[in-house]
Amino acid sequence: MKSQDIRSKYLTFFKNKQHDIVPSAPMVLKDDPTLMFVNSGMAPFKEYFLGNAQPKNTRIADSQKCLRVSGKHNDLEEVGYDTYHHTLFEMLGNWSFGDYFKKEAIAWAWELLTEEYGIDKDILYVTVFEGDKDDNLPMDQEAYDLWKSFISEDRILMGNKKDNFWEMGDQGPCGPCSEIHVDIRSAEEKAKVDGKILVNMDHPQVVEIWNLVFMQYNRKANGSLENLPQKHIDTGMGFERLCMVLQGVQSNYDTDVFTPIIREIETIANKTYGKDEEIDVAIRVISDHVRAVAFSIADGQLPSNTGAGYVIRRILRRAIRYSFTFLDQKEPFIYRLVDILSKKMGDAFPELKSQKQLIENVIKEEEQSFLRTLDQGLVLLNRVVEESTSKVISGEKAFELYDTFGFPIDLTALILREKGLELDETGFKSEMKKQKDRSRAAGEMSTEDWIVLKEDDHQEFIGYDVLEANVKITRYRKVVSKKDGEMYQLVFNLTPFYAEGGGQVGDKGYLEDSHGDVVYILDTKKENNVTIHFTKNLPKDLNAAFKASVDDKQRRRTEANHTATHLLHQALREILGAHVEQKGSAVHSKYLRFDFSHFSKMTAEELRDVEDFVNARIDGKLQLHEQRNIPMQKAIDEGAIALFGEKYGDTVRTVRYGQSFELCGGTHVKNTADIWYFKIISEGAVASGIRRIEAITNDAVKTYYQDHDRAFFEIKGLLNNAQEPVKAIQSLQSENADLKKQLEGLLKDKAKNMKADLKHELSEINGVQFLAKKVDLDASGIKDLSFELGQQYENLFLLFAAENDGKALLSCYISKELVASKGLDAGTIVRELGKYIQGGGGGQPFFATAGGKNPQGIDQALAAAQEYLK
Repeated sequence: MKSQDIRSKYLTFFKNKQHDIVPSAPMVLKDDPTLMFVNSGMAPFKEYFLGNAQPKNTRIADSQKCLRVSGKHNDLEEVGYDTYHHTLFEMLGNWSFGDYFKKEAIAWAWELLTEEYGIDKDILYVTVFEGDKDDNLPMDQEAYDLWKSFISEDRILMGNKKDNFWEMGDQGPCGPCSEIHVDIRSAEEKAKVDGKILVNMDHPQVVEIWNLVFMQYNRKANGSLENLPQKHIDTGMGFERLCMVLQGVQSNYDTDVFTPIIREIETIANKTYGKDEEIDVAIRVISDHVRAVAFSIADGQLPSNTGAGYVIRRILRRAIRYSFTFLDQKEPFIYRLVDILSKKMGDAFPELKSQKQLIENVIKEEEQSFLRTLDQGLVLLNRVVEESTSKVISGEKAFELYDTFGFPIDLTALILREKGLELDETGFKSEMKKQKDRSRAAGEMSTEDWIVLKEDDHQEFIGYDVLEANVKITRYRKVVSKKDGEMYQLVFNLTPFYAEGGGQVGDKGYLEDSHGDVVYILDTKKENNVTIHFTKNLPKDLNAAFKASVDDKQRRRTEANHTATHLLHQALREILGAHVEQKGSAVHSKYLRFDFSHFSKMTAEELRDVEDFVNARIDGKLQLHEQRNIPMQKAIDEGAIALFGEKYGDTVRTVRYGQSFELCGGTHVKNTADIWYFKIISEGAVASGIRRIEAITNDAVKTYYQDHDRAFFEIKGLLNNAQEPVKAIQSLQSENADLKKQLEGLLKDKAKNMKADLKHELSEINGVQFLAKKVDLDASGIKDLSFELGQQYENLFLLFAAENDGKALLSCYISKELVASKGLDAGTIVRELGKYIQGGGGGQPFFATAGGKNPQGIDQALAAAQEYLK
């Protein structure tokens, strides 16, 4: 059975069981501070389990893209070395939100596996929760009794809390679970070892394929459990493992999920899978990682140096490193795998097709960049080796290569072994631990339980219409972090405060009680569909009625910037072409940032046209036309633009200004005239095929022109109040260029005059004409002098030094004949002598330069030069 048919059969089965089939949510989470990526099928539905929202249907099924590369669930280092761990994987899931429970979940799972898929029940095992004394939880007798009607009791195994009690995190919904395991070993192996003792023992052919979670408890901050108001079902089946079972192979990588990618790698790299373990590991790593990176980019997460983007960059660099070391690939090639991936999975996940060009561009650019890093890292590692006086290379130095330059530690260890050296792994791990501890401490946050003051099933947002409201606090909790210290999170029955989302920052403002006492709201965010207000302290009387007021000035500026992003989007599509898509935005009160797809730098004329286009719509005083809670498909059919990587519900809000028509939950001006004016501040590249515009509106534009006006009069003052400042500056530039030419000529003459004198200062050392001297020339003059002397001698070794602007310069020239006959290398020599001037450098074997910040070391460097000829 092909993988497409396996996925389709699953979804059809549950559709026939009255489940809504929903598309996979984007992998990158935008309103859950506890998770960076969707790491399980239930993550997109947390708000339903927590009771913060009600699903349209209490039964849902899907195939969810998941990524496990950070935090508690991190499979990255196992990927490639075994045959069943992955970074990205699909999780087939069926969900019940207060509807059916254990009886139906178990019966349907058995029906699907044994009847629909035809898996032999004699190769299946199930586990049930054995209970836990610490939590005062009994054994899950109900699940055990239900399983007995389907499978013999000797195949029902007890599982401990680690394996058979599923928790969302340290706090939140949780419950016992039943796992279904499959034993696909040969008959001979089964005869030797009973499969039941291999369950949950990380055996590659005795694996869990489906986990049925019976969500019935809530874990509180103090560790205790309480019953949830409703019982839920949360199941997750590993799609890749299921394909392995149904396709009769012994590895996930031998299924048709991966074999097309593996065949493509074999063709491009001219390697064969299945003959050499190191090559096999590399091919598995690449075939897995390209999927993770491609899906992440398709969902809106570009590689970067922070947060989720750093994780994606790290995954891709791991793949590049394996291709570089084990497949001998020194040029980008992973981007070429996107085509076959798109063809294979694009029907199930259309974002792969629609974003294919972008994915290829971004991966190719990242490959080029990291391959350059690897080349530079090899040079740096060689320097570390040369400078070491021991056979054991410092773990601290290796960590510096890893942390500062991105050079992989396993590649460092491999190269050192090839040179007969060792890596101080303990020292490296110590440095790594220090860094992780620093990072963890910076981001660590403790969260107390919510203290409920008033039961409220649904919090209402009224901030589209008003900026003030009378509210009650329904619940609050304390949070403590190293970054922000002690803070409180408040939830109101209704709120005019907009929570950070869709690129727009959260509102600030204050709460005021009837006595005039004020608590300031410092930020507003959304967590699992609940708007949370951050304060530094609590009101005196939590049960009082309050006036909640949004900072009007900041909100109005933010609204102007948000509306401007919509007009900017329209302008870019009109002027550059319909290929332009929004790839991200940040809307603050002081400025806006807009990322979009485009293949080249915008010209000055294009930028001017975009500004004019937006300002024409501002001058046109276009009125806001808004629709709330309309069906998603209806909005799309009417022409609304859905934004890249966003998760939309069944109903949406649309925002229209003239021909600008988008889905958007943010706040906006009532009329474009409120923006006042739009000004682009910068335009540049973010990644291959992605550009970024930063711009300002409203008060910020006034400040911008005032600053420029002030600078203009200062410049005029420096130009003696010239009537035409531009011509005056052009005249100064022309005069400066003439003076530079004259200076260069004088320096060349000076170098020629020095040449005759320096010939007499040459000394012979072991048949080599040698000179090490400090001269009063710049870098260009030294180079000219070196090469002119070099034309007259075939055995010349020169080291010139100079001091310019408080910095030291060393230049080494060696005749090419000496480079060949004596194995001398000017690049190596200046790097070593650069230690005296606290700097470094490099170049070619016959000419190289080094710069440093310690001119006092020049004499030592000159004195040490002749040691190379002894």
